Amino acid sequence: MHREKQTIAIIPARGGSKGLKGKNIYPVAGRPLLAWTVMQAVQSEWIDRVFVSTDDAEIAEVAAAYGAGVIERPEELSGDGASSESALLHAVDLLERELAISVGMVVFLQATSPLRKPGDIDRSIERFREEGADSLISVTKLDDLTVWEKRSQGWESVNFDYRNRGMRQQRPAQYIENGSIYLVTPEVLRSSGNRIGRKLSIYEMEFWQTWEIDSIEEIDLIEFYMFKKNLADQVSGPENQ
Repeated sequence: MHREKQTIAIIPARGGSKGLKGKNIYPVAGRPLLAWTVMQAVQSEWIDRVFVSTDDAEIAEVAAAYGAGVIERPEELSGDGASSESALLHAVDLLERELAISVGMVVFLQATSPLRKPGDIDRSIERFREEGADSLISVTKLDDLTVWEKRSQGWESVNFDYRNRGMRQQRPAQYIENGSIYLVTPEVLRSSGNRIGRKLSIYEMEFWQTWEIDSIEEIDLIEFYMFKKNLADQVSGPENQ
């Protein structure tokens, strides 16, 4: 029997965090941090279902309260050394085996990067489909940032030549992977164990959307942009219903 392939959002959110205890459910702009990413995924036009992969009961409770299904992540995939890809593969295998969901695309979203504008997720999916990609990463342009690296022979410029700086506008455009949105097919995950395949597409976001939460100091910055850009008013949760 043919099953229609679905676009599935998977948000890995484990309980342990060395930088900020309870980071994934830490209050940010009036809601648990995880809630913002769940709500953004739930409101997507192209995502069929949203799941949170976690080893933590409190995280699972928040995920369910904001409309996500919960995938219980085993202990061996929840430690500091476990990769996000291992959590994604576990989730995809479980969904296909136990819920009979045919996964056509994985939308991998990180809860620590909530600065997504309405439509970012859907536009990235549309880009992925238009280009026939097997993977996509969200990026930010390295505009006027000069990067240096310490090497064995001393400090060296990385993305420009300090001996011939030239005009900023003349330098080739370079981008950083900002960690907000990843799209990948299950086939790529299974064959390579990597979120990035051979036919990669990019979705460009604004520089302020690069910031993510890894420490307590970054919460104020994230909240500033959420309110300044009205992001907090553009998604609704159970408390608004």
